[in-house]
Amino acid sequence: MKNPISLMKSLDIFINSLCVKEYEEIKGNLYDNKNSHVNLLSFDLHLQNLNSILKKKEVQEDIQSLKQIARRESWKNNIEDILSKYAFEALILTDINRNILWVNEGFSKMTGYDKSDAIHNSPSFLQGSQTSEATRNRIREKLKQNKPFKEIIINHRKDNSTYKCELRIFPLYNEKTTHFLALERQIA
Repeated sequence: MKNPISLMKSLDIFINSLCVKEYEEIKGNLYDNKNSHVNLLSFDLHLQNLNSILKKKEVQEDIQSLKQIARRESWKNNIEDILSKYAFEALILTDINRNILWVNEGFSKMTGYDKSDAIHNSPSFLQGSQTSEATRNRIREKLKQNKPFKEIIINHRKDNSTYKCELRIFPLYNEKTTHFLALERQIA
């Protein structure tokens, strides 16, 4: 009979080669439900799961932060619905004059700027020499239309490196538009 340690290593290598979906299908067989601990779990898969849990926690914190502001401002928009429909890394909340009032942690991770660098600034501080003037003009025009929209823009990080950014902007309103919420994510 083969050495049990050798078998476990082989199984661990096999599990480590699975994609997340394949792992999800078999993970129920890897747990000892009586003792509530993992009998065998690849560390890489555990980290993937942990990252997924942490991302969900960050999104829930973002939703809660924005819901608090929404209650205070009496917005009629469904913030949770907006955030659950679209992928994002960074969130930027501005007043009607495009002054940044709040950003999430993802903003700092994506741009390299601290929250304090962003607050009271205009989102245009992320634009630079490689940001198209035509794109800037389209964004200004779409903001005037006071409707949700999507645009792709070249932004600049704090270290001056560029990234292509998909941005979705939503006017937030009570009786009239009072703020704008931008959902941003880096794209290839």
